[in-house]
Amino acid sequence: MIKEILKVLPGGDCGGYGGCGFETCEACAEAIASGGAVNLCPACSQENADKIAEALGRETEQVIDEVAFVRCSGTSAGQSRSAGTDSCAEFVKLGFNENECKFGCVGLGSCARVCDAGAISITDGRVVVDRAKCNGCRACQNVCPQNLVQMVPPDASTFIPCASQLGEVNTRKICGYGCIGCGECADTCPEKAITMVNNCAVIDYDKCVGCIVCSVKCKKKIIKDEAHDLTKLKETVAFVKCNGGKKANDKFKALGLEDCSHAAKLDAGLMNICNEGCTGLGNCTKVCRYDAIHIVNGTAVVDFEKCVGCLDCVHACPKNLIVEVPYVGSKLVACSSKAPIDDRYDLCYSGCIDCTDCVHNCPNRAIEIVDSHAIVNGNICENCDVCTYMCSRNVIKRMDVPEYNYLQKKALKMKEDR
Repeated sequence: MIKEILKVLPGGDCGGYGGCGFETCEACAEAIASGGAVNLCPACSQENADKIAEALGRETEQVIDEVAFVRCSGTSAGQSRSAGTDSCAEFVKLGFNENECKFGCVGLGSCARVCDAGAISITDGRVVVDRAKCNGCRACQNVCPQNLVQMVPPDASTFIPCASQLGEVNTRKICGYGCIGCGECADTCPEKAITMVNNCAVIDYDKCVGCIVCSVKCKKKIIKDEAHDLTKLKETVAFVKCNGGKKANDKFKALGLEDCSHAAKLDAGLMNICNEGCTGLGNCTKVCRYDAIHIVNGTAVVDFEKCVGCLDCVHACPKNLIVEVPYVGSKLVACSSKAPIDDRYDLCYSGCIDCTDCVHNCPNRAIEIVDSHAIVNGNICENCDVCTYMCSRNVIKRMDVPEYNYLQKKALKMKEDR
């Protein structure tokens, strides 16, 4: 009878790491023949479990189809530095550096080596699971020293690839792909399918219906949804409140500076440039995972269509020039200068000078002056371009939002907060 069972089992011999708990398929077959569950092998399909039950003259048992998912998509510590070992478990024992996530994947491939189905590979230091090949044997789950492998339904489309417990401040410092524990996804999930466990969001797939609300609400935009392009469906984006041009950037580069935080410590006023303006050295561009922010003519500029509103650039800017704004068709004023009005002419070629031309010419009275800066009320603004035309300093920027963004939000019954 054991031989008959072996013919049906996948025959992977998971080396003791498989979900059945035995070293070999033969040992698993013996356990089944001796009264163990006919679905003892997690890699066994329902069809094969039925065959085993029929051969043994027993009632069949339900097989729950699951595949592996790795709860990490960050930079693997084991791939970024050599520790003299190719074992993930041994690497973890050696410890992590200050700039490495101690909860993340080390990327040395212990999981790939025990996968008999050939479903796991290491790509750019990250573990990639081919779910079409995965048979759900759980060997990778049991060999992972970081407990990062989660078994999920084969048809699941929403995933949270993070297990960090570091919280927002430290996670943002270490990893651009990490959950910051804000809880927005859990609070807005209509099915209550997400809970916060040790500062990290976890999906209950028994409740998840794949509605993608969590993906849209995620502040870091790390929640993966394979059915939708979330760069096109968002509520907020980043905006740089500066239109300063190359003047400051050229002077900082002449000093040999390459980091915005170093430039921000200097008294820019002594260099005849705006103290509050963009340095143009690109700390924001270095942290953007979506290629949504670039240095154009010495100043950071956000591509609204590419931006997903993760706000990594906001946290990277030492001058707090980058802000979160609603993704609605409206005008934005790209200036943060606190200098006296008369000084702004000399310090910057394109800052707001409180001329009030935009205020007096706006047909909807959507603009007012606050602290010597034009402020646009997005609830009233109709994006008509009169202010843009009247502004002699080219400091008022237009945000266009594709119609499909509104339609998708409406379909999701998401309330826009303008």
